[in-house]
Formats: sequence, C-alpha cells, structure tokens
Amino acid sequence: MSDGAKGKAAGSVLARVPKATFRAHIADGLRAAILNGDIEPGAQLVETVLADQFGVSRGPLREAMRQLIDEGLLVAVPYTGTHVVGLSVDDVREIYSMRVTLEIFAFEQIWARRDQAFRQGLVARHDALTACIDAEDDAASIVAELQLHGFVYEATGHKLLIRTWDSIRGRLQLYWAAHHRAHGIRGPRRDGHDRYVAMALSDDFDALKSEITDHMARGGRQTEDFLRGREARAVQAP
Repeated sequence: MSDGAKGKAAGSVLARVPKATFRAHIADGLRAAILNGDIEPGAQLVETVLADQFGVSRGPLREAMRQLIDEGLLVAVPYTGTHVVGLSVDDVREIYSMRVTLEIFAFEQIWARRDQAFRQGLVARHDALTACIDAEDDAASIVAELQLHGFVYEATGHKLLIRTWDSIRGRLQLYWAAHHRAHGIRGPRRDGHDRYVAMALSDDFDALKSEITDHMARGGRQTEDFLRGREARAVQAP
C-alpha cells in the first residue's frame, strides 16, 4: 500500500471514531478530577485552562461539561460561568430526606414485580460495588454505589421518578467523594449494603422501609459531620 493510501486509511479510521465516545472520554476525565478532589466543590471551571490540561479543543470540552451539568456535578451560573456544585449541610439534609421518600416509593412500584431478572440484576450491581471497594478504587466505588441504588429506579420504568433520581446523583457523588477523602477511606464499608440488598430481596416490605430509613440516616449524618468539620476548619484558618 502506498504512503498516500495508508494516510487515507488511517484518516478514515479516525473519522469513524464516534464523537460521543470522544466526549464521554473527556467527561470521564473531568468527572474523575472532580471526585478525586483535584477540582474542589464550588470551583469555577475555565475552559481554556481545562482544554490545555486535557489536551483537547474547547468544542468537545464544552459538550463534556454540558454532560456533567446534566449529571448534576456542574452548574452553569449566569454571568459567572460554570462551577463545580458546592456542598452545604442544608443541601445534605434536603437530599437525604428526599432519598428516603424516593427509594421507598420506587420499591412500592416494583415490589410485586420483582422477578428473577430483578434479583439477578440487583445482586450483580452489589457484586460490582464490592469489587470496586476491594480494588480500593474510590471514584469507581462511588459510581458503583449510585448504580446499585439506581437499579430499583430503573426497574420501575417510572420516567419522572428516574429523572428525579438523576437530578440528585451528582450531588451525592460529591458528598461521598468529599467524605471519603476526609476520612482517608476508599469507598463505603465492604458490608455496608449487605442488609439493604437482603431486605430488597426479602418478603418483608416494612423491614426494607426501616433499612432504607436507617441506611440513609447513617449516610446523611456522616456527611453532615464532615461538612461541619470542614466549615469549622475554614473559619479557624488564618
């Protein structure tokens, strides 16, 4: 094959790389930077700086940023630009109280329809979370934990409920990531979701509701404690 033909072949291969895949690759890198703490909550994102850091043009970077806005990790503030979502105790209280109601409602919708596929799917996501924890991959464990809890929402097929869940996923990722960094841990406790999964597959709906309430309350208290400590340190700093 001539050099010209080789060049054309290579060009055609590159041309077939899906644009969405390129955007997703940038979004993955930006998401990891946020969850790892390289970009702090509340920080403003400067497109020129990020494009240089990621070695990409501003077009696909903007598309990736829009994706993270949809995920709830970023927020576009009129006249001031795009920022990483901030963290506050009040936000934590609102989101965790909402999660209790949403998750119980989701299980109410699916309870009589939990077939073998549902059971296998829930167990598979729990196994995936455990694998991420064992690998000490904090960012992956946060995503896996969201996927585990998100499974029941997806199973309902309730479009408005799924959109509501999607709207709070980003903040949950930020809360968990910040909490893990503060305590030097790599994801949730390995057995932290064992009872949740067991109750979700049981025949005792009241026991499941109690577990959801307790499970969310523990997570909310831990995150609130972390944020209060962070705020106190900020006040004491010179």
